Amino acid sequence: MGGRFLWLLGAGLTATAAQAQVDEVARRFGTLDGITQVSLSPDGQQIAFLAPNKGEANDLFVVDIDGEATPRRILRASGDPEILQWCRWATDARLICQIGGRQKLGDSIFGFSSLLGVDAAGGNVKTLSTRRGDNAVGIDFRGGSVIDWQPGTANNVLVMRSHVPEATLVAKEDAGMGVDLMDVSQGTVKVVEKPRRDAREYITDGKGKVRAMGTQPMEGRTGNLSSTFRYFFKPAAGGDWQPLSSYDVVSREGFDPWAVDAATNRAIGFGRIDGRQAVMAVNLDGTGKGETLYRHPEVDVDGLVQVGRDRRVVGATYATERRQMVTTDPNVAAMAKSLSRALGGREVYFIDASADEAHWLLWSGSDVDPGRYYRYTPVAKQLRPLLEDRPLLADQTLSAVKPIKYPAADGTMVPGYLTLPPGRADAKGLPAIVMPHGGPSARDEWGFDWMAQYFAQRGFAVVQPNFRGSSGYGDSWYQNNGFQSWKTAVGDVTDAGRWIVAEGADPAKLSIVGWSYGGYAALQSGVLAPDLFKSIVAIAPVTDLGKMKDQSMREAGGAITRDFIGSGPHVREGSPAQNAAAIKAPVLMFHGTLDQHVDIDQARIMRSALTSAGKKVELIEYPGFAHALWDSETRVAMLGRITEFLPH
Repeated sequence: MGGRFLWLLGAGLTATAAQAQVDEVARRFGTLDGITQVSLSPDGQQIAFLAPNKGEANDLFVVDIDGEATPRRILRASGDPEILQWCRWATDARLICQIGGRQKLGDSIFGFSSLLGVDAAGGNVKTLSTRRGDNAVGIDFRGGSVIDWQPGTANNVLVMRSHVPEATLVAKEDAGMGVDLMDVSQGTVKVVEKPRRDAREYITDGKGKVRAMGTQPMEGRTGNLSSTFRYFFKPAAGGDWQPLSSYDVVSREGFDPWAVDAATNRAIGFGRIDGRQAVMAVNLDGTGKGETLYRHPEVDVDGLVQVGRDRRVVGATYATERRQMVTTDPNVAAMAKSLSRALGGREVYFIDASADEAHWLLWSGSDVDPGRYYRYTPVAKQLRPLLEDRPLLADQTLSAVKPIKYPAADGTMVPGYLTLPPGRADAKGLPAIVMPHGGPSARDEWGFDWMAQYFAQRGFAVVQPNFRGSSGYGDSWYQNNGFQSWKTAVGDVTDAGRWIVAEGADPAKLSIVGWSYGGYAALQSGVLAPDLFKSIVAIAPVTDLGKMKDQSMREAGGAITRDFIGSGPHVREGSPAQNAAAIKAPVLMFHGTLDQHVDIDQARIMRSALTSAGKKVELIEYPGFAHALWDSETRVAMLGRITEFLPH
């Protein structure tokens, strides 16, 4: 069966006439993952998966696992503007999908979403409605999200969705976010939690009962949403909402609940202990008592392991040099260990399970394996290959990713990763690229990275620094975030360049390439160390912190961006567009015109500033594309242009 799946996806990714002029290496690495999401049916006998089509369009396929059946397409989203964001089995005969996209209203770009149901056999497509029509209207475009897949009533799910009264935005009793019990076939609903204007999130116990709610109040009378979320719980026996905790998304202080465990009557989530994030549990009995479930002495514990259709918590994950998993369920732990061993030590992640958990859907991959999906049947000890993420790389020799540490100017050892061309043991004489990650509240991890692997194939040594300002290493490493503490963060990035040169890389062929915050760091590195990098590539970059603050305040959540960037001299000093005259290296930028995270004006401002300063700059705009530039031909062409631009 695996071969038939790969044949289908490989055929869908065959080069078009336009791609024929692009080199084969760029095509192989720039082409999107053949699979973007997979779900296992409740009986464990079918899978549904999403696959990209031309442009931003994508398709939903369904196939029987046993036998030699060919996957059948049952749904397509045009990509203009709708895309299928996820699809999952509600029953063995019916799936629910979230479809969404972006649209521009005035100077702002809004995301929107809606739920729809479709039969596994195809057809009977229905928009799953609220009491007020097919979609949320007004300023809230969230069309709903399934928060519980087994509420105890056949053919029903619990859906969290916005209710906005038609033709008015005036506060009314039935406006806001609520929870409905929804029939997956008919779309009929029964109200479970009445809408609240300040509600942003509801959490169930995985067994059909809503137990926690997150609210986000307004910041005074500014019309902007506060950065502090307030959480409430309902007692197991029912009753009114009671206070649980608060969590500030800027300072990262407080308890942030992610799940509810019905067996112990506790909320499970994240809080900070001694400056690092840990997994905690808080009793849902009004006492506020809790305990630390897992913490790590060196890094943040930043993920939960949730399995089964009830999404019960059985462990946590964290990343040191590689991501690790700890579990409280001995069966899951033993299964993960034996599967990893059988797969040659590759990482194993549980994606889904049948209703009786007789079958498990899992993903496995590594630095030299982009990944693939399997169905595992423990009783039969059968591990069945299903789908590969990147079939175009099936016969490609990839580069091992090596964890490194290098010294910053102040002597601090900065962690990161080094990817060398296949077969190379060192960087001597090689052209090199420093590739800072986005975020900045993020970090790079060990594993397959399509851009790093592409550049390694092209003969570059690639350094990915987890500079101070990155998340995952605790408060002292995060500092005041990568914007407010830009001198330290960007200083660590430039020191990565100095380190790879000291390792033997050619200093005349040292470049920097970054996306989003990484693009900001690339440009600001040209300000901080003008003679270090010989070329700068910035994809969807932040370039002017003051302008970004002003732009963000047009949105309801703008106060969060405002507070994240902060105020003071760093706003001007840390803005590459305000310091363009200092940059010496030629600059190449790429940006989508419908980028809802970083406005296209940021790149245009930078181009204007560099042009006025007499610098060499090129900006390539992609009309209608968002932040991720989610299109194979676009990414393939971008890789080709970057390769032409970099000294090598």
